Amino acid sequence: MDQERRLITAQSLQTLFNSTNTSLNIVRNVAEFSAHKLEEGDVSDVEDIDTRDPAIVAIDVASQVSYLRKLKHQYLEQNAKDKYVKLIVTDIDDPPTVTDGDNKQLEKQNMEQKEKLKVAKEKLSTIEEEFRVVSSKVEEDYIRVKQATAKATELAQKIIDARLALSRLRQTHPHPRVTVQSADKKLEDQVMEMQALTDEMQVVEQKVHSVKGKLKSESLEMESLKSQRNEVEKSAKKSESGFNDDRRFVPLYDWLTGSLMIHRSMQGLEAMEAISENELRLQYGVEDKHGRSRSISITLIFVPNSRKLAAANVQGMEEIVIDFGDIIEAHLQMNNIRGMLVAILARTREGT
Repeated sequence: MDQERRLITAQSLQTLFNSTNTSLNIVRNVAEFSAHKLEEGDVSDVEDIDTRDPAIVAIDVASQVSYLRKLKHQYLEQNAKDKYVKLIVTDIDDPPTVTDGDNKQLEKQNMEQKEKLKVAKEKLSTIEEEFRVVSSKVEEDYIRVKQATAKATELAQKIIDARLALSRLRQTHPHPRVTVQSADKKLEDQVMEMQALTDEMQVVEQKVHSVKGKLKSESLEMESLKSQRNEVEKSAKKSESGFNDDRRFVPLYDWLTGSLMIHRSMQGLEAMEAISENELRLQYGVEDKHGRSRSISITLIFVPNSRKLAAANVQGMEEIVIDFGDIIEAHLQMNNIRGMLVAILARTREGT
């Protein structure tokens, strides 16, 4: 709507300029003045005058007026001298009939001509002043109209470009196009979807917390089982060395050994070896999603005299390039050994 209004304004401005040009003949006068050439008899050297510059023309006219005034004064002076000489040398018997009345009549005519010349000069001065004022106004109007015409042309070109761009957009994006109502509806759906995903994420986080608690309790239970196993093994060794005939610990040893075997089979732990005081190597048998069994070795390095994990290394996955660096770095910061083992085994099973 705004573009249509601007186009109408530009057209009205163009029409106003055309009507003004018709009455004032601005363009035609400029063309005629630029194309006008002086005749050879007007001045002595036509090529020395630049008719396109009004200042140079005014200077030349002023010099010619001054020259004509001097020529007139010389003419009057020579004419008076000629008459005076004729009066002197003329025969006295036939003197020219010049009386005092003729002189007064000539003086009266001269005064009248001077008055007329004065009035004509005043009128010419008034006309020149009016011409200067009108010419400055006409020049200002011409510049303003020229700028308005250029602006209108530019606006018309911008309107054409905008319409062309709009037509291209319509061709690029055919119906059905996205409207404000459909965009608002899509935004509401996305907000509801984000809310549902947020609720689902909270539920998953709660499950993760519960699983972490369960894993923590199971790890504590495993630690207690390990300590019980060590005690049972020590007591079994003592019983084997001191009481060879006593068979009361054999069923307990078999039960504990079976429990450990079941636990290892559930976790996939094939072997566990303490390489040094602060280094532990775990051997797992993992089956990936394609049904292929793989054996990986996870080496855990602890800070000496503490339970804080310092580093971890995974071996046995040379055939498939799997990056465990992000898992190790994330769990090293929290010292979550069990979570790190579970994540490594899960990624190994996925094979990615």
